[in-house]
Amino acid sequence: MPALILPLIDAATHWPERGGLVGLDLGTKTIGVAVSNPDRRLATGVETIQRKAFKQDAARLLAIAAERKAVGFVLGLPINMDGSEGPRAQSTRAFARNLAGLTTLPIGLWDERLSTAAVERELIGMDVSRAKRAEVIDEHAAIFILQGALDRLANLRGGTG
Repeated sequence: MPALILPLIDAATHWPERGGLVGLDLGTKTIGVAVSNPDRRLATGVETIQRKAFKQDAARLLAIAAERKAVGFVLGLPINMDGSEGPRAQSTRAFARNLAGLTTLPIGLWDERLSTAAVERELIGMDVSRAKRAEVIDEHAAIFILQGALDRLANLRGGTG
C-alpha cells in the first residue's frame, strides 16, 4: 500500500510519537536533505543529492530514511505568495506520489514559501561566497523547512496552536 501524502498536521497523526523525520527541499537539479533527531526537536543537514533519474534519487532518499530509522518524510511544498499552486508545487506533489509508491512512511507536505530566500539572506549575512552558497543552499533550505515543520508540531503538542 502506498504511503499517505497529507498536509503536515494530518501526516503527524500517522507518525509514531518518537522517530526522526527526513525533510526535503526539491529543486530541479538537486534535492536538499535534512533529518530530525528522534524527539523531533532539531533538524540537521545530511546532504544535497544531484538529481539523476527518479528511481536513483528515491533509492538514496529511502536509504537515508532507513539509515536514520526515520518514521516519515516532510516535503517542502512551494506555494505561491497568493496561496495558489504553480508548476513547482505540482511537480512536488508528483514527486510525493511517486515516492509514496515506494514506501509506507507517511509524507507530510509543509508550506515552504520563501525558505530558499531566507536561507540565501542568512548565508549572505554570514559572508558565504556565491559558489559556496550554491553548494549548500538546498541542504540548508531542507533544514529550514524541516525545522519550521518541527516547530509547528511542537507548538501543537504544547497546546499553543
